[in-house]
Amino acid sequence: MKVKSTKAQIGDWIFVFICFLVSLICVLPMLNLLAKSLSGSEALIRNEVYLIPKGLNFDAYAQVFRNSKYVRSFFWTVFLTIVCTLVSLTMSTLCAYPLIFERLKGRSAINVFITVTMFFNAGTIPNYLLMQKLNLLDNPLVLIIPSCLSIYNMIIMRSFFYGIPDSLRESAEIDGANFFQILWKIYVPLSKPVMATLALFYAVGRWNGYGDALMYMKDEKFYPLQLYLFNIMNNTNKMEVATQEGFSSPGLAASMKAAVVMFSTIPILMIYPWLQRFFIQGVTLGAVKE
Repeated sequence: MKVKSTKAQIGDWIFVFICFLVSLICVLPMLNLLAKSLSGSEALIRNEVYLIPKGLNFDAYAQVFRNSKYVRSFFWTVFLTIVCTLVSLTMSTLCAYPLIFERLKGRSAINVFITVTMFFNAGTIPNYLLMQKLNLLDNPLVLIIPSCLSIYNMIIMRSFFYGIPDSLRESAEIDGANFFQILWKIYVPLSKPVMATLALFYAVGRWNGYGDALMYMKDEKFYPLQLYLFNIMNNTNKMEVATQEGFSSPGLAASMKAAVVMFSTIPILMIYPWLQRFFIQGVTLGAVKE
């Protein structure tokens, strides 16, 4: 067994220490929010809550679960995330697959065109006018269609497809398989790592998204959870608005803000352990080979 040199061991310990610090930076805010969401109003008003709850109570979570609009928004966001992820994966696959064929006419021009769209876009006002012309304003489809394809993710998918041996496709063509049969029976089964990675990217992006709903949606029935969270963060500093939202004191307002953040964060965090084993493999294989 090869023994590492002293310098290599020191480098490893430095790397571990940096990872530990980064982990703390990510975990400590979550612990602070969890402690606030479970603490009593008096402790929050006196700013005594850091990482351990004080005056343990679940009033904030009770307020959240009793409020039908938050619960409805949660299930709507779950549904929206699932639909958007499936649609986006389908679009990424169908757009990336034809671009691996050298015989595709205009392939170089198409690649240049789609790459340009990563760096330049029309802007907010033209996008709004486009949604208006398409009758998508205040329509739930506006939360799905405009963001159904990420060029960056599609390029990752295309690069992964490049890494699959051409001999597999050519053998299938000799056996009489058509375009879609090759895609479904060869490329899709071999692309589980990159698809799991892109599914995570798309799901997190949709779950955390609120800008499109803020701009295009007026019907609160279709507000995603993050937009409600955005409104809470903006409104609970005003006591009259806080009272309308069901808050009875500044302490409870702070506690409920923390509870809603936890309410909207924990579900998406639970996805990571299921996809983690595919994540690194999908990113490295999909991003290196071209």
